[in-house]
Amino acid sequence: MVSIIKRELYRKIFKIIKDYDEIVLARHIGPDPDAIASQIALRDSIKLTFPQKKVYAIGAGVSKFKYLGSLDKPDLTELKDALLIVLDVPNFFRVDGIEDLEYQAILKIDHHPQEDIIGDVDWTDEGMSSTCEMIANLIMNTKLVMDQKIAENLYIGMVFDSDRFLLQNTSTETFKTVYNLLTTSKIDFVPLYDNLYERSIVEEKFRAYLINHIEISENHFGFIFVPADVLKKYNVEATIVSNQVNDFYFIKELLCWMFVVYDERNEIYKANIRSRGPVINEVASKYNGGGHKFASGCRSKDYKDMEKLAKDLDETCKEYITEENN
Repeated sequence: MVSIIKRELYRKIFKIIKDYDEIVLARHIGPDPDAIASQIALRDSIKLTFPQKKVYAIGAGVSKFKYLGSLDKPDLTELKDALLIVLDVPNFFRVDGIEDLEYQAILKIDHHPQEDIIGDVDWTDEGMSSTCEMIANLIMNTKLVMDQKIAENLYIGMVFDSDRFLLQNTSTETFKTVYNLLTTSKIDFVPLYDNLYERSIVEEKFRAYLINHIEISENHFGFIFVPADVLKKYNVEATIVSNQVNDFYFIKELLCWMFVVYDERNEIYKANIRSRGPVINEVASKYNGGGHKFASGCRSKDYKDMEKLAKDLDETCKEYITEENN
């Protein structure tokens, strides 16, 4: 049963989508399956519901996630009265590809803690497992249209961001959404796991490299820096590192861990951070990063920032252990 408050929110979201003929959907840089899947799913749903509208999903693509669908490359300077839909990102400096867009209003749908993006219509809910969970509920409770591919993408995004419903962001509402999505769409979800979890032997050897080179402090903080030459040696992209970070979740010696990789193409260091207890997004925010309490990240041109962040996270683990012991 949808609450009156939620029903009114769905109504406002549907209305602002209906009111604009030009719509651009954007998400964060360095996207994961939840970001891209929610973006493509909502774009395709809007296009099916309103065929006359110009609707674009923008941002840099990731070859590993091509199975989710294609992104658009419109001339944003030609759009003068656009609605910007911001998905899965709370701050402007991490939104990918909107520099040339003159938008008239913002619709924001996100499950991260509130930061500087506040939409004219704003749905920010930290209690949701994923942005795909939010989009699934939106479509199923409005006149927006869903087809099989949209349902498949939404399911994939939910599975990814909850790590197969193992993480703390999974709730009873998440399972209700999954049940409603599966019964409504009747998708065959088992084959969908292949795209998420199938790996080459090269990727598995790279995972072995990560296991063998992670350094774990006495405070149970794990750290590894992956140089560009190691990525070349194993012939893997920088995005593979972020995909591997959740694999360390059940190592009992780890409370918190951070993987840092140097992206030569963009000349930037990328950090992916996970935690099984200490709150990490507040620490990451000191370095122009952020995210969830137990899953965050940041980027910097200076490796010294990564070293400082690692020290802060190690200290956070130490404080967490002291509090738990007391």
